[in-house]
Amino acid sequence: MSVRVRDAEPGDRETIVGFNASMGRETEGIVLPLERLRRGTQALLEDPRRGRYWIAELDGVPVGQIMVTYEWSDWRAADFWWIQSVYTKPEHRGRGVYRAMHGHVVALAQRSGAAGVRLYVERHNTGARAVYEKLGMKSAPYEMMEIDFVISR
Repeated sequence: MSVRVRDAEPGDRETIVGFNASMGRETEGIVLPLERLRRGTQALLEDPRRGRYWIAELDGVPVGQIMVTYEWSDWRAADFWWIQSVYTKPEHRGRGVYRAMHGHVVALAQRSGAAGVRLYVERHNTGARAVYEKLGMKSAPYEMMEIDFVISR
């Protein structure tokens, strides 16, 4: 069983919306409004300056997604690629889907001259942390802070 990672296309919008809705329920216990997810997904699909999505497929069927956004680093004179909106269907976890998506993104980031690859991980998500560490990622010396005007917790 070989995982194929491809660029997302406009026709993938509803798949991405569904994956993002599932991710919100699973990781944070929140129900994300589908219309807002559609608008957000569509905006990124239409404007590659905002970021990119890739779809992981098994036998031509979407089983996962990964998104990247960009953050300019004046210290490095290059963008960091931020991995976001990672999702793998539950029945396909542990089968190398994320590994394939991660490897795809890291290789593209290196070829593009990016400063590096970063991501957020929930503090309590020890399983995800272990996967990221196994793939060579390390904890950064930063802690994230935010003011969220859209989703209240």
